[in-house]
Amino acid sequence: MKCLILAAGYATRLYPLTENFPKPLLKVGEKTILDWLIDDIDGAGLVDEYVVISNHKFARHFDEWAAAKSVKITVVDDGTSTNETRLGAVRDIQFAIDSLGLDDDMLVIAGDNVLDFSLQKFVRYAHDKGTSCIMRYFEPDAARLVKCGIVEVDSSDRILGMEEKPAQPKSNWCCPPFYYYTKSDARLVPAGIAAGCGTDAPGSYIAWLCTQTPVHAMEMPGSRYDIGNLESYHKVCETYHGIDR
Repeated sequence: MKCLILAAGYATRLYPLTENFPKPLLKVGEKTILDWLIDDIDGAGLVDEYVVISNHKFARHFDEWAAAKSVKITVVDDGTSTNETRLGAVRDIQFAIDSLGLDDDMLVIAGDNVLDFSLQKFVRYAHDKGTSCIMRYFEPDAARLVKCGIVEVDSSDRILGMEEKPAQPKSNWCCPPFYYYTKSDARLVPAGIAAGCGTDAPGSYIAWLCTQTPVHAMEMPGSRYDIGNLESYHKVCETYHGIDR
């Protein structure tokens, strides 16, 4: 299995911290955000290569970080240099697949989130289901719902429908940026783009995919700390205590 890490954003709301430095390499406690994610995932022994998808501006920072890690990490530079010219998450995924000739099951994750639970639970869930999968969490705040990917599910966790940033949310189930693609579904990314799925938000591909093939949604077994601005970053640094196994 390959793990694709989306890290090509510019994190403009975190300036000046991220004006010349990538958000996923900011420290939270004794580790970078990426170290927390990779060290956890690698404990399952299921990933044989990590692929960090970077923009051109920050690629050298990821190269230097990767050189010090003991696991196989490939950094892919998508060639963009500004927030205005970014490819968007779905096109970045396809860029990495094409650049490296990837043809495998894939764990696709945002590289800028901190979790207090192990992603190994999600991988095991996906293996049990035998389909592409996402996670979901209950969001009671209506104002937040319109800014998220919203999913409807049946009693077996199968997705009935998904929409990114809906004006009228059809449920309270939000989707964080953690996805599992089966090998066969990873091959469909170009078809999703050609069919007109959104390319900025990574969940847009899943919103299309669930209309083509079964996709399941696991209820998130803990909390996710989204570092969106300086205030949220400082709060996470003060309160985060690691991953609960």
